Amino acid sequence: MDDRVLDLTEAQKTVKSKYPPINKKYEYLDHTADVQIHSWGGSLEEAFEQCAMGMFGYMTDTETVEPTDTVEVESEGEDMESLLFHFLDDWLYKFSADLFFIPREIKVLHIDRMRFKIRSIGWGEEFSLEKHPQGTEVKAITYSAMQIHDKEKPEIFAIIDI
Repeated sequence: MDDRVLDLTEAQKTVKSKYPPINKKYEYLDHTADVQIHSWGGSLEEAFEQCAMGMFGYMTDTETVEPTDTVEVESEGEDMESLLFHFLDDWLYKFSADLFFIPREIKVLHIDRMRFKIRSIGWGEEFSLEKHPQGTEVKAITYSAMQIHDKEKPEIFAIIDI
């Protein structure tokens, strides 16, 4: 988690050692007041997945999450930027207002680039302060400086409000 250090309990260390390490294809870029996530992947789907995991990675160490439950999220927008916004916002809703669900992994099953719809699934569990180290609360997704590059190396830049 960028420069911050989270102290892990023995139980958290046990969970981390129980599963293979997560392949993180995201980083946090400097921003004046919020957090900018830069994610990438071998496909646009993977860049979307990594952007969402970057958001959750700011809230906790996702390697302490056990993939015991499954949640599906379907989102839609009017263009690719609003699709990304709603995708991240719908996942944030699953955490903050609906199920307190924190994923260890998110997989984008399909992006419909013509109708601007996305189907995704996440594996994780209910967030618990006893089990998961507390990072920073994400309040909202923003459109500020949002960029989606669907080229040879797909990458995304998104700012989240903390």
